[in-house]
Amino acid sequence: MKRKTDYEISSGNVFADLGLRNAKQELLKAKLTVEIYRLLTKRGLTQQAAAKLLGTTQAQVSALIRCKPVSVSVGRLMEFLTVFSQDNEVAVADVTRRRH
Repeated sequence: MKRKTDYEISSGNVFADLGLRNAKQELLKAKLTVEIYRLLTKRGLTQQAAAKLLGTTQAQVSALIRCKPVSVSVGRLMEFLTVFSQDNEVAVADVTRRRH
């Protein structure tokens, strides 16, 4: 007897699983945002203090804390991490090689 599956196996990118456009970029933004959230929490900064430190607005920090960086670019998120003395690495790979 065949069992019905009550779940789907993830591709590893929830944004792709949901069929969202720019899924890879959204996953990267999510990972960067989580790291910024971790650093903000560790320092115990208020949203106002964090905004001043990062050179942005309190509203933008609020969005980051709620993990909704919709209007922030990957580059800007990387700049925020640099403020916290975090190194950023960008890797470029030929995706056509991985597909074979």
